[in-house]
Amino acid sequence: MTGPLTSLKVLDFSTLLPGPYATMMLADMGAEVLRVESPERMDLTRMTPPHDGGVSTAHAYLNRGKRSVTLNLKEPEAVAWVKERIHEYDVLVEQFRPGVMARFGLDYDSLSALHPGLVYCSITGYGQTGPYRDRAGHDINYLALSGVASYSGRAETGPPPLGIQVADVAGGSHHAVMGILAAVTHQRQSGEGQHVDISMTDAAFAMNAMAGAAWLAAGEEPEPEGGMLNGGAFYDYYRTADGRWLSVGSLEPPFAKQLFSVIGEPELAAKGLSPKPEDQKALKSALREAIAGKTLAQWQAIFSEQDACVEPVLTLREATEHPQIQARHMVIEVDRGDGTTQKQPGHPLKFSTTPCASAFIGRPLGADNP
Repeated sequence: MTGPLTSLKVLDFSTLLPGPYATMMLADMGAEVLRVESPERMDLTRMTPPHDGGVSTAHAYLNRGKRSVTLNLKEPEAVAWVKERIHEYDVLVEQFRPGVMARFGLDYDSLSALHPGLVYCSITGYGQTGPYRDRAGHDINYLALSGVASYSGRAETGPPPLGIQVADVAGGSHHAVMGILAAVTHQRQSGEGQHVDISMTDAAFAMNAMAGAAWLAAGEEPEPEGGMLNGGAFYDYYRTADGRWLSVGSLEPPFAKQLFSVIGEPELAAKGLSPKPEDQKALKSALREAIAGKTLAQWQAIFSEQDACVEPVLTLREATEHPQIQARHMVIEVDRGDGTTQKQPGHPLKFSTTPCASAFIGRPLGADNP
């Protein structure tokens, strides 16, 4: 492995999506990740369809580059195995509900007594404290409770179930990686480890960003289709003649000028940043009518010559074949372990000296047992 984290060793007790995605990112960056799984309660992503060559594509991707051992933490011998080896690891990642690792004697206090430099990261829906700490939840619940869903979607139809897991991945996985690397930096400067408490609801709440700042400081509460970026302005999606969609993000005046010139209504560009709802409705109506008059391919040909922040809504298949995605090596071939390879999403972080790499797809359960 060649990534920037080749000196980092991670013990991974996580399952499903948030934790495994985080430790996959660490593995891509060169960390040595040992995944600890139960021999009795299989991670559901190992069974999630579809399968490729008998292996779940979700497991093959989320657990690429990681070794796998099985331990039944209900057995004293398994707990002893962890305690005997914990000093070999820089980081431990777990995704149980609060209190579960303590029942095994593998909580932060117990393990930091043996290894004071340990960075211990817990990823949960609601965090280690608060009245919801023991409550079950999923991505859609965290987006709901954080306020994000309240101003997403359309005023008439309500918030949409998103195509990706924003709270799980952007919230849980990415914030876990940030927290872990910050704590590792502190550890290497001071020798002191610490507990990193990641709440996916906290992270989703923080991602309210501009809307959250506006509400807390100015008392301006967002509503669906009420702002410039959530459907209240002409910044939106528009259906083409063949039932496809075009994304229009031409908010800045130079881009708006190009956009409305293309549809033959250059005078409308002056209203692009107007806060008046009636102006934005007029712009959206004009765009809706114009864009419905041509197919997606026709619009692609037209806007390929314009720097107007207008792009087609691609299917995932089309996205993987797009020249920009290809040029950025966002589709890679990963070793299946039998001499063949599997296509997977690539590494989003590009390092000039220590590039990311993936040695192999997710391993069979317990493949690296002693």
